[in-house]
Formats: sequence, C-alpha cells, structure tokens
Amino acid sequence: MSDMPDSLIPYDEIVQEALRAVVGRVLNTVAETGGLPGEHHFYITFKTQAPGVDIPQRLIERFPDEMTIVLQNRFWDLLVDDQRFSVGLSFNQVPSKLVIPYSAITGFHDPAVNFELRFQAQEGPGDGPGGHDPAENDGTPTAEQQDGSNVVAVDFKRKK
Repeated sequence: MSDMPDSLIPYDEIVQEALRAVVGRVLNTVAETGGLPGEHHFYITFKTQAPGVDIPQRLIERFPDEMTIVLQNRFWDLLVDDQRFSVGLSFNQVPSKLVIPYSAITGFHDPAVNFELRFQAQEGPGDGPGGHDPAENDGTPTAEQQDGSNVVAVDFKRKK
C-alpha cells in the first residue's frame, strides 16, 4: 500500500495531451513540406469509435474498435490543426478521407528511427494498445521491429 495521496492535479491527462501534441507537430511538419523526409514513415493507431473520428462506414464495420494506418508512400491532402488531422488514403484501391482527432490516437510509431509513443485510450482506464496490427491502407510497409529502445509509453494508473 502506498501512503501517497491522490493528486488533485491531472498529471496523466496533461502529459498525454502534451505527447499527443508531438504527433500533431510531426504531422504538421510533413504537411508543410509536402512529404516525409528520408525513410521516415508513420504507423498511427486510433480508436475508430472515438468522438470526432470521421472515417467511411465500411472501415468502421471492418474495424469496430481500433485500426492502424500507415503514412508512407500513398497519402494525400494531409491537413493538420491543433485538435485533429485529416488525410486521404486508399483502402483496396478505394480512396477515402479520414479525420482523426489526436485524442483518438492510441499509438504512433516511426519504424525508420524506432520511435514510438503509446497512449491510454480516452474511453476508460486500462484500455491501451498492445502493439499494432499491420496497417490496412494500401502501401508498402517495410517496418522491422527492434528492441523498443525509443519507446515512450504513457501508462498512468489511477487509484479508485
């Protein structure tokens, strides 16, 4: 048992919000420059039913909880603001527009430099990603998992 009092300051929420802003900043750099530098590419895992997510119904039916997309070779119209990003991707050669708020993101991975951020799901405590499934959008991912030395996992447990 810990004698530590419950915090009246929501540190876990503040840290997660700040780390999600890292994703936005990285995506904004890509949007401004019009492409990914070098070998960088991103796997982004998000909750498909989270508030503010706007994706085609066929994707929600296929991925009723969570899905992973890859931004590498085939994406277009990347638009980024402080709360969300939108991007065009192709799924089985069908073009689609996805709008994803940062609050829906549960994982961000750049295999080129083995950098990874993981977030708690916004729905409730204890829900979080356990790695990511292969991305389903059309592309040619060539990611190789390494030892995870650059993984930043944010996993705060709240006392009840």
